[in-house]
Amino acid sequence: MAKYNITEKKKKEAVYRTLVSPMLMDDMKERILQIIVMQKKYKDKDYSAKKLAEDLGTNTRYVSAVVNVRFHMNYTSFINKFRIEEAMGILVDRRYQKLHMEEVSDMVGFANRQSFYASFYKIMGMTPREYRLNHMMHGNHKPDKRQSNTKQ
Repeated sequence: MAKYNITEKKKKEAVYRTLVSPMLMDDMKERILQIIVMQKKYKDKDYSAKKLAEDLGTNTRYVSAVVNVRFHMNYTSFINKFRIEEAMGILVDRRYQKLHMEEVSDMVGFANRQSFYASFYKIMGMTPREYRLNHMMHGNHKPDKRQSNTKQ
């Protein structure tokens, strides 16, 4: 067995995900949602996968495996999804019309405007500003499925 075979290591990581039982994954999935969504930890700029793992009493490999298998994305994309959903609600809410994008970005947990714009564009296919303008111009304030999870 070659010590430095990189493809072998990749195989081990993929196999590792299948070693976590489906029941344990389901339990962990619910606990992750409880912390990230219900406790709104996604708004905390400093809430890392490591902190989540500590709160769950496990390690980052388990957290990563569950997020990958149950949510079909990595931890950062998972967190950013909830941030963007909340931002979408804020952007079309008339009470927040005067907020600058930096303020919206900060409210939902992004470290800076650039990562907010990049994530928003990746998920929505438009900038936050374009999204706000589209919805304000057309008077489209019907919450879609993504927005309904973020109403406070």
